[in-house]
Amino acid sequence: MDIPTVKPNFETNMEGIFIAGELGGMGLIRNAVEQGRQALENICKHPGIGKADGDVLDVLIVGAGPAGFAASLGAMEHGLKSVTIEQETLGGTVSHFPRGKLVMTAPVNLPVAGKMHFTETTKEALLAFWENVEKKTGLKIHYQERLEDIADDNGLYRVTTSRNSYRTRTLLLAIGRRGTPRKLGVQGEAASKVIYRLIDAEQYAGQRVLVVGGGDSALEAATSIAEQPGTTVTLSYRSEAFSRAKEKNREKVQTAEQDGRLQVLYKSNVTGISEQHVTLEQEGNIITLDNDAVLVSAGGVLPTPFLKKIGIEVETKHGTA
Repeated sequence: MDIPTVKPNFETNMEGIFIAGELGGMGLIRNAVEQGRQALENICKHPGIGKADGDVLDVLIVGAGPAGFAASLGAMEHGLKSVTIEQETLGGTVSHFPRGKLVMTAPVNLPVAGKMHFTETTKEALLAFWENVEKKTGLKIHYQERLEDIADDNGLYRVTTSRNSYRTRTLLLAIGRRGTPRKLGVQGEAASKVIYRLIDAEQYAGQRVLVVGGGDSALEAATSIAEQPGTTVTLSYRSEAFSRAKEKNREKVQTAEQDGRLQVLYKSNVTGISEQHVTLEQEGNIITLDNDAVLVSAGGVLPTPFLKKIGIEVETKHGTA
């Protein structure tokens, strides 16, 4: 896993550029919220913060997931001149969880709004809470605005987005790790029936679905689709075991397989996709399945090249204890 090099105060090797949340290796919601809050507190200590004049911002926050949302509220609480941009919608990665997914979190303080008392809740309830906080506080987030470039500008940073250009003393990158969905690179993948995020399992009722991947997202998607009436679900994974997934999700897959609701093809790879079929290779054998939909849940291409381009040091971790 590629992890940006970050100091204890969340600042990178680039003075004035901070990182918090999933991008820095902290994906749990509670921890990401806390990191966003703490990162903003450290940004307040940066030289010149609170003295912004003209068009210069104190901080530009990129991302409105748990860390970015908390930091944005922190900037409001401290009266900083700030802008928050988000290329999609409020919630970041959380907004792409399957409908009804239980979100495990814990009580945590949210700037301005106070304590979040959740210990176990659903994606919808958590997003509704955040949306209510956004409305009540009057927090302004620039949605559908994507970060494109960061450049030095006489001791400041010039930030170019898909909609605007900003000058800022500091930046907080809370952009998550999803990046661009990793694709299979096979013929037929451009078909409209191929998707990379599950939003609603119910839409696949009565369909023949292939799920590709071996992480928690893939297993959760496969089992939730398999619960829908009339579905035929196959889960394809290139390795021989789901070693990266949580035990709870592995058990759910095992139960669904035993109940005949799910077929698992270990050590298999998709080789082609057509309108009504999908072709896989498994240990030298070619398998052709009738198919209505393909969900590729194979992770994302991380924003590592972009980080390196702007000068942020990135360290590759190999799972050592």
